[in-house]
Amino acid sequence: MNSSIWQLLPLSIKGMLENLPDRIRSQLEEIRVREGRPLEVITPNGAWFITAEGRTTNQSDEGYRPNRETCGKMLNLISHHSLYALEEELRRGYVTIQGGHRVGLAGRVVVERGQVKHLREVTGFNIRIARQVKGVGEPLIPMMMPRGELVNLLLISPPQCGKTTLLRDLARVVSAGTPSLLSRKVGIVDERSEIAGCVGGVPQHDVGPRTDVLDGCPKAEGMMMMIRSMSPELLVVDEIGRQEDSEAIFEAIHAGVHLYTTAHGRSMEEVCRRPALARLIEEGVFGRYLILSRARGPGTIDALFDGRMNRLQVKGESLSC
Repeated sequence: MNSSIWQLLPLSIKGMLENLPDRIRSQLEEIRVREGRPLEVITPNGAWFITAEGRTTNQSDEGYRPNRETCGKMLNLISHHSLYALEEELRRGYVTIQGGHRVGLAGRVVVERGQVKHLREVTGFNIRIARQVKGVGEPLIPMMMPRGELVNLLLISPPQCGKTTLLRDLARVVSAGTPSLLSRKVGIVDERSEIAGCVGGVPQHDVGPRTDVLDGCPKAEGMMMMIRSMSPELLVVDEIGRQEDSEAIFEAIHAGVHLYTTAHGRSMEEVCRRPALARLIEEGVFGRYLILSRARGPGTIDALFDGRMNRLQVKGESLSC
């Protein structure tokens, strides 16, 4: 397991995870620590509770239950014993660590004037393990860039189906170029630090040599900032869906900038029921729609359409995200 993740874990939990079979430990996607509830791990093949001896079980009452002291130790390890240094992260509900991994936080929310101020009494942690899969987007480039020209792309899938992994790699390929593809200037607006996985403003993932990143910046505002300051040819943003995102996208494409982005959904029908996305689709903003699932593992292609909804890809092919 990556050392940056290992350093976040109290000794008691670390010992249990060390006893897991290699086939589980090497494929971990999430480690979930909840005060008073069973320790849980998740892989592409399933989810298990972990006993105090480090065995997997499907019975929740057999799982090890971290107490308040253990959760307090974990929060101290994440914050390097300085909660003040995590003030902004506690407000957002997650921390990005070296390597691009993310720790989601849950607990009691403190609200001030209708806005979330920060989290107090943190009692839940979700370590989401980031794995960059280089090359996963390359087979799609001929279809994403007909005749070598950029077209706007919307990646659609439920959570944990590989869309951010694929988005990251497409950004890298466009930025780096290939023997048959000219490289482009790429701008990533990484509101939740998931695409580039920046720590201290420095990307922890390879997002390409000609890529600039605005980390922790709201998408709508960040897209305009990036266009004004860095003149990208391609903008990359994750998980659109709000009205302000839609307005910013219209501004961007009318400024001559292309866009790769993602949205939660299982089908075009679901996406079209979301008002902000429906307008973008009705206006013909996107030239490609790629729908992913986990039917054959993360990155399974359910459908690839052009802007006129003509199918371009065989259903069921897996990109192994």
